[in-house]
Amino acid sequence: MFNPDTCCTLVPYFEVPAANLSAFKALGPLFLEKTRQEAGCMHYAFSYSGNTAHCREGYINAEAVLAHLDNVAEPLGEALKLATLVRLEVHAPADELEKLKAPLAGLNPQFFALEAGIRRA
Repeated sequence: MFNPDTCCTLVPYFEVPAANLSAFKALGPLFLEKTRQEAGCMHYAFSYSGNTAHCREGYINAEAVLAHLDNVAEPLGEALKLATLVRLEVHAPADELEKLKAPLAGLNPQFFALEAGIRRA
């Protein structure tokens, strides 16, 4: 059975210098440990293509996105010492995007309004 998809998704891409890649990857378990405790997280995983790191992450609403960013502030700060955030997309229903625009403005994201979609229940 499918339900409407209202997932709020962060789509960050990091460029990690080769010399920092092992240290960046070593932060993964800490991110997972912290995120595992979040009731509003729907999915969360890191993937890599060479020196490009991507975190695939989805949340039940804008409040859960902001709670996550607060929760992982420490390891994210460490990650940003090792890598450069080169792109950030935020995909969410329009009303949820409005709640995220001001708090995320400093990260210079591109916002995508989610329209039609389905998600397996």
